[in-house]
Order: sequence, then structure tokens, then C-alpha cells
Amino acid sequence: MYKTLFLTAAMMAASIQMNAQTLAKDYKGSGNNNPISANVFCADPTALEYNGRLYVYGSNDHQEFLANNKKGDNTYGNIKSIVVFSTDDMVNWTFHGTIDTKKICSGWTNNPWYVGYGVSWAPSVTWRHNNETDKDEFFLYFCNSSHGIGVLKAESPLGPWKSPNNKLMIHRDTPGATPCSAVFDPGVTIDENGVGWISFGGLDPVDGGDSFNPKNARIVKLKPNMTEIDGQPVRIPAPYHFEANELNVIGGKYVYTYCSNWAERKADEWNAYKSEHNINVNAPGGGTMCYMVSDNPLDPESWEFKGYYGPGVAGNNHSHLQTFQGNYYHIYHNHGSVLLDAMKKDGVVDASAGDYRSICVNKTTVNESTATVNLVTLNQEGAAQIKNVNPYMWQQAETMATCGGVNYEDMTNIKKNTRISTLGNDASENLQVKMKEGSWINVRGVDFGTDGAAKFTLRGKGTATLELRTARAGRPITTIEFSSTEMEEKTFEVDATKFKGVKGNFLLAVKSATDFYVDAWKFTNTTGIQKVSDNQHVTSNTKAYDLSGRRVDGKGYTKGIKIVNGKKVVIN
Repeated sequence: MYKTLFLTAAMMAASIQMNAQTLAKDYKGSGNNNPISANVFCADPTALEYNGRLYVYGSNDHQEFLANNKKGDNTYGNIKSIVVFSTDDMVNWTFHGTIDTKKICSGWTNNPWYVGYGVSWAPSVTWRHNNETDKDEFFLYFCNSSHGIGVLKAESPLGPWKSPNNKLMIHRDTPGATPCSAVFDPGVTIDENGVGWISFGGLDPVDGGDSFNPKNARIVKLKPNMTEIDGQPVRIPAPYHFEANELNVIGGKYVYTYCSNWAERKADEWNAYKSEHNINVNAPGGGTMCYMVSDNPLDPESWEFKGYYGPGVAGNNHSHLQTFQGNYYHIYHNHGSVLLDAMKKDGVVDASAGDYRSICVNKTTVNESTATVNLVTLNQEGAAQIKNVNPYMWQQAETMATCGGVNYEDMTNIKKNTRISTLGNDASENLQVKMKEGSWINVRGVDFGTDGAAKFTLRGKGTATLELRTARAGRPITTIEFSSTEMEEKTFEVDATKFKGVKGNFLLAVKSATDFYVDAWKFTNTTGIQKVSDNQHVTSNTKAYDLSGRRVDGKGYTKGIKIVNGKKVVIN
């Protein structure tokens, strides 16, 4: 059951002195909600909402970062996995590890060579309920460099993922896919009639195209199985198209988003385009996120350019427009301006390191009746927290708003003799949380209630002196001594008057440690009663997944809130 997640202070040795306790620095910045991870470089986000949680998937820049020994440019050639995060409050994110696409697609044919597996970039995800099988189905598409589009399938947003095909789903031999400079950057959606659609394409102009109309954007319908295309791809006449294709359905209209190129914007050219298409929008700037809408996606003449909604970022742009709990969010990546630059400035990352990206989120607004997306403001503040954290349920140590001295140093299998997660890959089967002196995890917006917490329980292994804080710069509220040779739960008394009400921050900090691992934590309130609504108990025949991707078999080797058939479940 234990995921191994290495938390090391080695990379972030630079630190600050507080109350005789040396804590690692916070490179994300106090109070900032962007990027979503303070310790994993990732990019090209896609997302889905499922059972009250938002799941975000992205290219694993961190794999390249480690392969390059934390220096040099990101060449993307070592990205052979996809990262997975989730949240239910938009501020505290659970890292679920990585989907090992290299392993999952190892059986693909290499004849011809360009239909086989090489890398996995720019995922796009969707899901549906299959009424025939009465099961939820999840489909994750990714590009194999510029060679084509692959697809994975699962029955949980966390896997296990399998490859339904023995090669790329779309490639250079697919009729209608070429001429196209890059058969990449898929964008998928399922419309209101249950029909799947996928867009792709990008880079240099082809087939008589130019920088204004590169003729590189494509869209095609998917067969009911969602793993094969239905017919030939057609062009979307996207002005200044470059890459980063995504699809949504808003107000009954198909909404296609993409990143624009950096070509010169000629006033006479744009004015002629506006007049021809009877629109009144400005030409998009270079590297902005643009969008078009259509009632009939296979008719190129039906697509209307609506402008741009995502400002440009340094370098290439890639984003996803997502609804969650009734709000619209712009999920995008920046180019290390927050984390990487801060680390380089502090001297903990080589100055040559470049283009290792981070996923960020900002709220936006959409007029669904007209499928109009308002311009997004990008900032480090990020999205606001939409609900508080319940400390009286098990919280995985991988769940945090920010952290210090934390880095996932090993993206490969560590031990074989561990309980297996459902991600279906070696990189995430054995993630445990290893904490060393000075490392810390910060969870924001924790609601301890009016009675307060009387006990703190930690599931861990090893020896450590730990500090519980509700303010990073303040004195520790409680110091505990934990020691166990096996992974087990230990409970400690705490002062309920200090853990009462909503706390902006809860920190678990390590003062000293020897081979210390932590899996999860929770508090118990003064009455010992945990109030949870809409719960049911798991029966012996029920199959469920917890929020860290662990399979729960009903007898239960762990405790806490799970999701079964769309309902909250208490396992005890």
C-alpha cells in the first residue's frame, strides 16, 4: 500500500534559520498557489473532473531534468512518462506519481519505425460511462514526438493503464493526417451525443500554406471504442496556428484551442481576414492561446475564429480549459520562471538548466451561451481555495500546497517487495515519502473545527523528531518523537486549543531524522467523533481506489475516504 516518494533536502540545501530549526527554503513562495507543484517540473497539462476531484496530467519534464543531471536544456528526448496530480480544493495537490508509457507501450510494433514508441509528450484525457459494460472508461492520448498519437485506456483516472493498440493510433501513414509537419499535440473531447473527437497537428506551414494559414491543424471523429479514428482527418483553418491543440464542448458548440505562432502580424492581411469572415477581433500575439468554435467540426468553413484568451508565456504555450465544481480554469505551463529561476538564483541548480516547465492554474470566466472565453490573468497567486481540508480523515503525505527540501530523486523502481499501486508502472509502484532534516510539507486551509484536535496520528517508518506548525515562521506547536522499524501508525496527544478553527497553514517539519518515511497523517478531535456525510461502508466484494491510486479490496489495509461508484466511502 505504500507509495515511495523521496523527499530529500539535498537539492535544496540553502535554508533559513527559525527557532533553532533549519528548514529548507520555499522556492514556490509563501502564499503562492502557482505552480501546482513546488518540486516536480511538468508541462503540457490536460485535465478531467471525476467524483469531486480534478485530475491533471502532464509531460514529465522532471524525468528529463534528472536524466540531464539537473543541468542543460530540456531536449524532451528522455520524457517517457506522464505525471498525475489531483485536487479537490484547487490549492492542495496530491502527486500520484507517473504513468510509465515506455513500459506500457513496450509491446508496440516498430515496423515501420515511426509507428513504434519513443517518447510521450502533451497528453490529453477524457472519460465516459459505458452503459453497455456499466463501467467508467478513461482514455489518455499522447504524442510520440512529432510522429503520431498514441492512446491508453483504464477504468480509473489513476489506472492501471493499458495500451489497446499495438502501435500509434494516428501516424504519418494515416490517410488525411499528412501533409502535416508534426502529427502531435492531441486534443480530445466527447460531445453531448457521446461522440469522441480528436485534434492534432502543428509547426511549419505545409501544402502551400504560409505563416498566416499554416494548414497544419487537423480534427477527426473517433469510433465508439475511442481507440480508432472514424474517417479521415480534415483541416481546421486556424490562423497563425502553431501547436498545443485541445478540444472542449461549450454550450453545444465545439471549441478548439491552440497556441499561435510568432510570425509577423500584417495589418492588411488581418483586416482582409476579418472582412472575409465577418468578425471583429484583434490579431493574436505570438505564443498566445487562441480559440475557434464550430457547430459542425468536419466542415472547415464552419469554424469561427474568436480571438485569444491565454496570454503568451516565455517560450511555447500549452494549456487546457477545464470546468471544476462549476468554475472554469485555465491550466497552463510556464517555463521555470518561478521554481527554476529561484533555484538557479540560490545556486542549488546549475545555471545552465533551462526550459524545465511548471504547471499553473488561474480561474477564468466563460459565457456558455456564446462559447466566449474571457482573457485570463496569469499570476503566481493562482486559483483560490474552494474548500477546506478535513484533518480528521487520512491525508496522504503526497498532498501539499508547497514544500521545502523535497525532490523526487528516483523515478525508477526501488523495491520489488512492496504492495502495488494501480498506476501500472514501476516508477510509481514504490513511492514512499522519505523526509530528512529540514524538509517540510505545507497543507493550506485546514479546518480543525470548533472543538479542536486532541490527537495526531502518523503512519510512518524510521526515527524522527517532528514539529507540527500552523505558521511557517512561528514556533512549533508540538514536537513529537517517532520511531518504528516497520510502517505503522502512532498516535500522539496534542493541545486542542492550538489546533482549533481554520488554519491557513499546517506544516509537518522534520527537525532530525534517520531513515524516516511517512505515508499519511490525520488528527482526532476532542470528542472522537468524525462527521462525514453521504458515507457507506465497503463490503467484502467492493472494489475501490483511494486517492493515491491504491486498490482497496474491502477488507482494507488502509483507512479513510475512498470513492466507490461516485459516492464517498469510509473504510475502517
